[in-house]
Amino acid sequence: MPLRIEDYALIGDTQTAALVGTDGGIDWLCLPRFDSGACFAALLGDADNGRWSMAPAGPHRMLGRRYRDDSLVLETEFGDDEGAIRVVDCMPIRDRAPDLVRRVEGVRGRVRVRSRLKVRFDYGYVIPWLPGDGHRLRMVAGPDAVHLDSDVEFDVDDPTEPVAEFTVAEGQSVGFRLTWTPSTAPEPRDLDIGRAIDDTDEWWREWAGRCDYGGEYREAVIRSLITLKALTYAPSGGIVAAPTTSLPEQLGGVRNWDYRYCWIRDATFTLLALLDAGYEEEAAAWREWLLRAVAGHPGQMRIMYGIEGERRLPENELDWLSGYAGSRPVRIGNEAARQWQLDAYGEIMDALHQARDRGIPPDEQAWRLQRALMEFLESRWDEPDNGIWEMRGPRRHFTHSKVMAWTAVDRAVKAVEDFELSGPVEKWKRLRDEIFDEVCAKAYDGERRTFTQYYGSSGLDASLLLMTSVGFLSADDERMEGTVAAIERELCEDGFVQRYAMSAWSREVDALPPGEGAFLPCTFWLADNHILQGRVEEGRALFERLLGLRNDLGLLAEEYDSRAGRMVGNFPQALSHIALVNTAFTLQTSHGPTQRRAETGRHEQPPE
Repeated sequence: MPLRIEDYALIGDTQTAALVGTDGGIDWLCLPRFDSGACFAALLGDADNGRWSMAPAGPHRMLGRRYRDDSLVLETEFGDDEGAIRVVDCMPIRDRAPDLVRRVEGVRGRVRVRSRLKVRFDYGYVIPWLPGDGHRLRMVAGPDAVHLDSDVEFDVDDPTEPVAEFTVAEGQSVGFRLTWTPSTAPEPRDLDIGRAIDDTDEWWREWAGRCDYGGEYREAVIRSLITLKALTYAPSGGIVAAPTTSLPEQLGGVRNWDYRYCWIRDATFTLLALLDAGYEEEAAAWREWLLRAVAGHPGQMRIMYGIEGERRLPENELDWLSGYAGSRPVRIGNEAARQWQLDAYGEIMDALHQARDRGIPPDEQAWRLQRALMEFLESRWDEPDNGIWEMRGPRRHFTHSKVMAWTAVDRAVKAVEDFELSGPVEKWKRLRDEIFDEVCAKAYDGERRTFTQYYGSSGLDASLLLMTSVGFLSADDERMEGTVAAIERELCEDGFVQRYAMSAWSREVDALPPGEGAFLPCTFWLADNHILQGRVEEGRALFERLLGLRNDLGLLAEEYDSRAGRMVGNFPQALSHIALVNTAFTLQTSHGPTQRRAETGRHEQPPE
């Protein structure tokens, strides 16, 4: 049986990341980037697909684990009948080559430790050649080389899995450093492991110390912001949705997607979380990534991009991997990148508006890009699309998509009115009214007092909760009150929100078999609506329930299976942590990010 998803810890260097299990094994690591092939892929198969174990050699137990305060340096303690050890894991902030550092420290007594290293390139498919032995190993195949420097000697009788056994006494330590280079590059320079750990710890503490949040949920907010920073690809400023692929939304199911890319869907949420926390530099880098990624012809805009803004993300299945808990297929790439989604235009327009409103220095080309996006959207907003949830069924007139088209036009109007930028504001105002009227006429079910998933549908969708946060309707509008009540009644399981109703009919919409966990960001959105409606203590109670789902290190996955009582989906999930930060700020002040975003929208709606 695999470890539970919540049994993993995240370490990273702001260019890639590894997952470390409670058993001391590193089961996932892509090198040199988030979207590179994994050299440890046991997470989606077994140890033969790549893994690095580090634990007492005989029967033992985990005594506990933690991150060093406000850092991404992980400490895991193990004990056996002879004593206890501490395994310290981190990835130093990158200079040139990516490093993964491990140090075994003696805590008490004398403990026999075993380390087994199975490097498998290309997601566990390629077994490298291993020339050399002893304290320095070099594993190479094709374009990839991994180097291991160790304070102890490895046995390479089986060159496919070097093994080291050594004893650590109280006060002693044994260090390891794994490095990736192109196979044509020279061997990496030596690294002082102790100093690398201390420098990494200090770097994260300094970064966390810049946070402006001082409310009662500081620990959760700081950990979420550190996680978000760890999911940032520093060279470009892009932020991946998660460092993993194909962790299932339903155990044993087929809803297994690659999330190692950057979603436009998350643009405004991300920007507001960073700005409210005081990270203007990161927010500006994210804004610049957005501008570079979407630059070009508006008709070629994507809903997601690669970490450097790549547009082609072809989807493939890796048939040699058995999948997490037998969940197949295992996918790399994401075909949804080719979908048509109106909401992406609204997110871009809103994110750039919020950046401008919050004082991020303007980019001369940003408004020119926004004008081009508006010219395109004016003639395409009334087309059906694939929707925020990347439906793989026929395109439809999804309500959230139309609301985000309205948001795009509204922010264009605001740019002219509030910042004196040039544009056909009267035409845009008429278009804004037209979209508003159509949504209210075609997406609202008066008998049930709720908006629906798409025009003519009877189903609900959690994305309707965002109608308030973008300012389409106020929280106390009776149509929104009815919609929130309907979602609480029909989309909640054990108090947590499903993305949309799933049954036999939903296969017609998403072209997939029904079944997945509750989507955690949606439950944060419900808490936000409670707060905006003045039901602050209800929102707080729901927020604190969500905090209770975090693992022992404060990490959240994409979804939660309340029946199984465990996390599902890719892990850790940026949007879950972004939503946590925004809701915490919304609870702290009457003018938090959700309130400010809602207030951006036009409140003087046209008569019905």
